[in-house]
Amino acid sequence: MTDSKYFTTTKKGEIFELKAELNSDKKEKKKEAVKKVIASMTVGKDVSALFPDVVNCMQTDNLELKKLVYLYLMNYAKSQPDMAIMAVNTFVKDCEDPNPLIRALAVRTMGCIRVDKITEYLCEPLRKCLKDEDPYVRKTAAVCVAKLHDINAQLVEDQGFLDTLKDLISDSNPMVVANAVAALSEIAESHPSSNLLDLNPQSINKLLTALNECTEWGQIFILDCLANYMPKDDREAQSICERVTPRLSHANSAVVLSAVKVLMKFMEMLSKDLDYYGTLLKKLAPPLVTLLSAEPELQYVALRNINLIVQKRPEILKHEMKVFFVKYNDPIYVKLEKLDIMIRLASQANIAQVLAELKEYATEVDVDFVRKAVRAIGRCAIKVEQSAERCVSTLLDLIQTKVNYVVQEAIVVIKDIFRKYPNKYESVIATLCENLDSLDEPEARAAMIWIVGEYAERIDNADELLESFLEGFHDESTQVQLQLLTAIVKLFLKKPTETQELVQQVLSLATQDSDNPDLRDRGYIYWRLLSTDPVAAKEVVLAEKPLISEETDLIEPTLLDELICYIGTLASVYHKPPSAFVEGSRGVVHKSLPPRTGSSESAESPEAAPSGGQAAEQPAVIPAQGDLLGDLLNLDLGPPVSGPPLAASSVQMGAVDLLGGGLDSLMGGGGGFTAPGPAVPASMGAPLGSGLGDLFDLTGGVGTLSGSYVAPKSVWLPAMKAKGLEISGTFSRQVGSISMDLVLTNKALQVMSDFAIQFNRNSFGLAPAAPLQVHAPLAPNQSVEISLPLNTVGSVMKMDPLNNLQVAVKNNIDVFYFSTLYPLHILFVEDGKMERQMFLATWKDIPNENEAQFQIKDCSLGADAASSKLQGSNIFTIAKRTVEGQDMLYQSLKLTNGIWVLAELRIQPSNPTLTLSLKCRAPEVSQHVFQAYDTILKN
Repeated sequence: MTDSKYFTTTKKGEIFELKAELNSDKKEKKKEAVKKVIASMTVGKDVSALFPDVVNCMQTDNLELKKLVYLYLMNYAKSQPDMAIMAVNTFVKDCEDPNPLIRALAVRTMGCIRVDKITEYLCEPLRKCLKDEDPYVRKTAAVCVAKLHDINAQLVEDQGFLDTLKDLISDSNPMVVANAVAALSEIAESHPSSNLLDLNPQSINKLLTALNECTEWGQIFILDCLANYMPKDDREAQSICERVTPRLSHANSAVVLSAVKVLMKFMEMLSKDLDYYGTLLKKLAPPLVTLLSAEPELQYVALRNINLIVQKRPEILKHEMKVFFVKYNDPIYVKLEKLDIMIRLASQANIAQVLAELKEYATEVDVDFVRKAVRAIGRCAIKVEQSAERCVSTLLDLIQTKVNYVVQEAIVVIKDIFRKYPNKYESVIATLCENLDSLDEPEARAAMIWIVGEYAERIDNADELLESFLEGFHDESTQVQLQLLTAIVKLFLKKPTETQELVQQVLSLATQDSDNPDLRDRGYIYWRLLSTDPVAAKEVVLAEKPLISEETDLIEPTLLDELICYIGTLASVYHKPPSAFVEGSRGVVHKSLPPRTGSSESAESPEAAPSGGQAAEQPAVIPAQGDLLGDLLNLDLGPPVSGPPLAASSVQMGAVDLLGGGLDSLMGGGGGFTAPGPAVPASMGAPLGSGLGDLFDLTGGVGTLSGSYVAPKSVWLPAMKAKGLEISGTFSRQVGSISMDLVLTNKALQVMSDFAIQFNRNSFGLAPAAPLQVHAPLAPNQSVEISLPLNTVGSVMKMDPLNNLQVAVKNNIDVFYFSTLYPLHILFVEDGKMERQMFLATWKDIPNENEAQFQIKDCSLGADAASSKLQGSNIFTIAKRTVEGQDMLYQSLKLTNGIWVLAELRIQPSNPTLTLSLKCRAPEVSQHVFQAYDTILKN
């Protein structure tokens, strides 16, 4: 009989009956009772009252009963930690059981019981199981280490389990190896700095040996681990590729994609002249093609990955065009992906085939697919010049079908063809003009208006055509209005006498009757250009346009390199790096391909590569630390306290690179500083006490000074990422008080009100000292300046980088998040001047290994000028000596959290390079201090 009967009872007094049955002497009755308990638990009834009775049933030889009891334990141990300790003895006994299945079951369950009190009791049994003679027990224990690490990382490290886990990589059993790799990878992901998987050629060899005999999931873990390895030269890369290649013929598509990832990564290191490189390219095509014969969902994932592979190495699949032809029964999402790849593979050799196929698609019934097919024909024309003529005639045939949406798409792509091949295909304009009345989509209308304006001199009735659009000017979308304004101005510059009235009409519509700021601004610019200097207007408006490029939707190269490292994961389906969609992506490390053999980059470290491409654009708008959302949920959502905005002070701060990995670009950028009051130097950003761990390479913020040195405001939250709210700002320190000077701009079409602000926990406890006061609702196109006072008594959490500040701003529309870097100068306090004797004692007391030396280049200040300049930033000179013509300044500064930094600055009158020696009990911050010095002295 099936187990469904256990789910059907809903008697009252059931718990009492179950208690009696659980304590019965009969084994069968006990088993039945436990099954009933598990059934009740499964449907959501609370059976925690039976905890002691169920735990008593653990002492049994019956494997089925034991499994059921363990299942119950896992579920209720968290809510009954004191009771759960009763089970510890049985676990310890079960870990010594002669039956390996019971030993493994015990160790597996121990890993699932997430109760701190119990974990320390589990260390001994786990240690034995890690060295068990049975591989099944060892592989289960390996995974248990990762689970235990998640509960209590310190305990795992202290007990030496990580070293045992590393030893298991050399285990004789391939499944144990795979699980050890999986466990280490998971631990390494949550602790990116802890070089756990320290791979070397010997361990790689062991992994490759185990690869052939593992289960498919084991193979995936090993392949993913191999993908993170950096071979020392091309020979090693080739030998790994040779041993991974057989995985390409595996039946599981995940194994295939993981193998493709390893090969794509290591191919970077192989010279293209090698015979093996060509062989490898040939071997990569068949497995990718085979993936396309799977069910549609798998096909889609394969196609998204192939899309990346084709952008990186189109030569792999250049002869496989036919497999990307669309089948009649493909779901739409597969069809659209295939189309995309067809365009990427289109070349002179196969264009005839592709065009015939695309023309067929354009007569299908699925509207989205037809639209994309018509666009694809246009992209072919732009990509393969020899095919442009054939593409244009195909598009004209499609326009003759008079199917509304086909005509509109065709006109949009013909506009692009005109931009790519000027003065070649203008003969088709007449045909396009015939279809003017049928256009109802903004993009098609805008494209047609552009064509009429661009080629007004060839169209006799251009003014009539444009006038017909002008009748419903205010009902058009912004895109069409902007295009119409430009087209009529072009027409006026080409035929001034006939179109004077028309241009005046459109300018008054755009400037006086419109509430769209873009349209108004463009209208005023044209108006002033035409009224002051028509010749200049002609040069601006009718200037030569650059030709458009072939592939407009290629993924940016550094991002593509990073995504190739994530083939076979969600990142390769979304075409976004994990940091963009993993919530609170704590351990997401930027990955990059190895440098190409013989290229100039090969000297750089692999980790340096990926960040470069996305440097210094906008500050990140994705909150990085995991619990940002939690901390921001108690955002003060009451109405804002009204009051006049405080005058914003202005602050100097260097460009901030929050997108790339390294903040090196901060170094050179910098504030604009002038000399402050008299006398003293030193400057630095420091961490909090001893717990700040890995602060190496966190280049400090370029900063604001305590008198009046303030960085120009930069945009922190762009309007496009915050539904029209743009926030720019900077930080300043004035007479001991820190403020955040903000400009809020409303670029939306609706009024904004109810503003509030909150900071996430940060390294120095920065927090708003008052509510965000916006005196009145913010109307569209209006800006307001606010100076928000800050204090340093908020919650503290070490950030990476150290001076990262995550902010949430709420208004009546939504809550928006952004992060920015504050300059550490704002944290240098006014009482940072140490007594001379204290300075000497402290300098001697701080160990020598905490001393760091830096060079400040291209600085021609004398000792007194430098000293007075630095004093404005609360960096105080305690003594000055002259030794052998060198001036030595001894300086101190103190941070808001009480950390002192001592400095010696050596200045030679004729030498523009200064030498800076720093000592601090938190040596990791020396880089920040040097940065602050560099910035203050040079500005």
